[in-house]
Amino acid sequence: MKNLKNSGIEWLGEIPEHWEVVKIKYFANLYNGDSIKDSDKGKYCIADNDTIPYIATKDIDIIFNSINYYNGMFIKRTDANFKKAYKECILLCIEGANAGKKIAILNQEVCFVNKLCCVKNKSTELNSKFLFYFFQGIFFQNIFFSNIKGLIGGVTPEQIGNFLFLLPPLKEQEQIANFLDEKCEKIQNFIEKKEKLLSLLQEQKQALINETITKGLDKNVKLKNSGIEWLGEIPEHWEMVKLKYVAFTNIGLVYTPDDIIENSNEGYPVLRANNIQNGKIDYQDLIYIKSEQIGKKQITSKGDLLMCVRNGSENLLGKTAKIQDRGFSFGAFTAIIKSQFNNYFYWIFQTNMLRKSIASFSASNGIGQISQDDIKNFIISFPPLKEQEQIANFLDEKCEKIDSLITKIKKQIELIKEYKTTLINEAVCGRMDLK
Repeated sequence: MKNLKNSGIEWLGEIPEHWEVVKIKYFANLYNGDSIKDSDKGKYCIADNDTIPYIATKDIDIIFNSINYYNGMFIKRTDANFKKAYKECILLCIEGANAGKKIAILNQEVCFVNKLCCVKNKSTELNSKFLFYFFQGIFFQNIFFSNIKGLIGGVTPEQIGNFLFLLPPLKEQEQIANFLDEKCEKIQNFIEKKEKLLSLLQEQKQALINETITKGLDKNVKLKNSGIEWLGEIPEHWEMVKLKYVAFTNIGLVYTPDDIIENSNEGYPVLRANNIQNGKIDYQDLIYIKSEQIGKKQITSKGDLLMCVRNGSENLLGKTAKIQDRGFSFGAFTAIIKSQFNNYFYWIFQTNMLRKSIASFSASNGIGQISQDDIKNFIISFPPLKEQEQIANFLDEKCEKIDSLITKIKKQIELIKEYKTTLINEAVCGRMDLK
């Protein structure tokens, strides 16, 4: 059992009595990198023995704390205009949404952007790998986030240099770093296996939807050419119809910031494109609009389909979900589809072939949007009503089982990440006996 002493930091409490509380700047040099200006675009080089990678914040993996050295951006090793970071230096994101979250230790020389801070060990009393793990602990994270200021949300290398950190004897630092290396590698392997399984399940789900929507449930049925490139062959007794003949559509509400109200009891909740997540409605992050601004055709009913019809990303355009509750309006970047056949139509809009067709159409027009006329003129396969019901029920059941398994795996990943955070924090704060 370790003998403890008061750390002198109220919320940290006691630490091993032989550990010190010191400032980072006494043990490491800290400096940020250099960004390439438009006039310097020619400084990017093809990789060879005379170049080194140029690392941006996007090249640091937030889950595994690893760096992508093969991003295609390289700088001449002799270019004196760019500061360098070396093997065993730490790169820490200090600005933007990932400030304090993206952290990695280098295994080779690099140049790097000014949103990253290099932490270079300058002391024989400090193990760089220990400091790397310390930066991931709650003690450092709390100090870092309490110092973030300004709209861009950042801290400076000078500020970080004045942050306190816990310094065990060097041998103990090495023990902690080696212990966490072993444990974190096992955690990383676990997460990678679970993420591969997630990808496989999502692929299987998409393949099931595509096959069922295009071919139906009868494997022996005769097929015919649908005349639609993305759809291919369909059962010969199925019809092809334009959506406007079997559904009502409407584009969403245009509103200004002045129309938004704080009191949810005085207005209508508005669904927007960001509320469409993985084929389902996420009812978080709603805004409320004055009731008098909303017309009858801009109020949803249970069972309506909500589609994203305007977005800068082609991957998000056309994403669709079914509204399970009544009493919402919907924003201008979305549209609704009302039909007695929506249980079947929902699954048509989950096919990646139709989504790709929508994205291709939008790209050819140079506009990231789908008009109401476009929606009305979608040509879709239309089986007999009984068969539509069978297809919808089949996909509801099968996909619910897959979604349940996906949710379970995501929860396992979330829990192991939480365990990793706790493990690192307990180790770097001296609350774990490694003997």
